[in-house]
Amino acid sequence: MPEISLKARPALDGYRRQFSETELVEVTDKALVSIAIPQGDADKLQKAMAVAYGTTFPVPGSSTLSADGAARFLGLQPDQCFAMFEFEGNEAIRAVAGALDDKCYCTDQSDSWAILRLSGTLALTALERICPLDLTPTEFPPGNVARTVMEHLGVIILCEDKNRYVLMSPRSSAQSFLHAIETSLENVL
Repeated sequence: MPEISLKARPALDGYRRQFSETELVEVTDKALVSIAIPQGDADKLQKAMAVAYGTTFPVPGSSTLSADGAARFLGLQPDQCFAMFEFEGNEAIRAVAGALDDKCYCTDQSDSWAILRLSGTLALTALERICPLDLTPTEFPPGNVARTVMEHLGVIILCEDKNRYVLMSPRSSAQSFLHAIETSLENVL
């Protein structure tokens, strides 16, 4: 029997493009792990997060950073968040579950999402054309996260900083997701 070796590929093949002073780039160096709180164990998980990461479990709509800034926790709904952190390999779940002393349920979401970072002076203007949320800095400041729809596609949006956003959409619609953002950027040039 032939020896078959599978190799992971980014959803958008490492996409990177400049639009004037604004850059759209695929994020390929991050793991994404879903963390869910077991019923009745919220306090145990909060303590484990404080010990392991020096932070708290985020409330929906916000994110928290680990003390060293290496991991960001995205509050997506009550009792569930995504951990986003640099990681290579196939054992991202073990890294999170081990750090949290198995006080949570984890699933690896890394290969399930196409992740793009949009940064620069045209970022907000381009997003306003396709996103129904009010993304102005007073309404959606750095650290805020939300689930929304852009061009009929489900998207998670995180504001990292002024004019700097991380956008995530299911991998199955990666090309349509990229096309929607590219088109919006081209229309505001």
